[in-house]
Amino acid sequence: MSSGAAAGPDPNTTNTREHAMGQIHLELFATLDLVGQAPGTPDEDPGGGFAFGGWQAPLTSEEGGAQVQASYAGTDGLLLGRRTYDIFAAYWPLQTGPFAELFDAVPKYVASRGTPELLWAGSTLLGPDLPAAVREVRARHQVVKVVGSLDLVQTLLREKLFDELHLWLHPITLGTGKKVFADGTVPTSLRLLDPPAATPTGSVLLRYGLLGGTPATGDMTAG
Repeated sequence: MSSGAAAGPDPNTTNTREHAMGQIHLELFATLDLVGQAPGTPDEDPGGGFAFGGWQAPLTSEEGGAQVQASYAGTDGLLLGRRTYDIFAAYWPLQTGPFAELFDAVPKYVASRGTPELLWAGSTLLGPDLPAAVREVRARHQVVKVVGSLDLVQTLLREKLFDELHLWLHPITLGTGKKVFADGTVPTSLRLLDPPAATPTGSVLLRYGLLGGTPATGDMTAG
């Protein structure tokens, strides 16, 4: 999700060494306390009694919508968790416009522990070895977007199976709900790809690329 074109491959990124052609981008909306659960609608994910479904809706703007639309340039695949897939499959085939056309046209890859019936055209259930299946998806596409799908995101963070992380921070705190960075998070270094881009409602887009290695440490009291 970016206000401009995606940056070119970085020779320092782990994914570039493994897959010269494919990119996996995590597209995430979060509050300042990094809650990412159910931003879109009140009934999107009421699990655990979450009372703030649809928290993003009052903070949308024309500028933010343009940022999101720009971020999908070149997308030729979607990688989704089961819950997000069900939401999308019930909504987007009934809509019109650029996003509906894109989502309907590109292959959809679904991560699920079950055996769901995937009725949306172009949908494929990934195999039980999720990291291996995701690597295969990345190898056959140019830009694959992971939208929402917080449980799936934890696996991708743990395995460092992503190339860019696009994070919209919104100027609210909720104090409850599923976090973007949860049990799947491991020490990881990233680099900022673009200057932060703010919207009139106070949301800020942070676009990062994955680097190799783990975060360094130091002593701020030395010398």
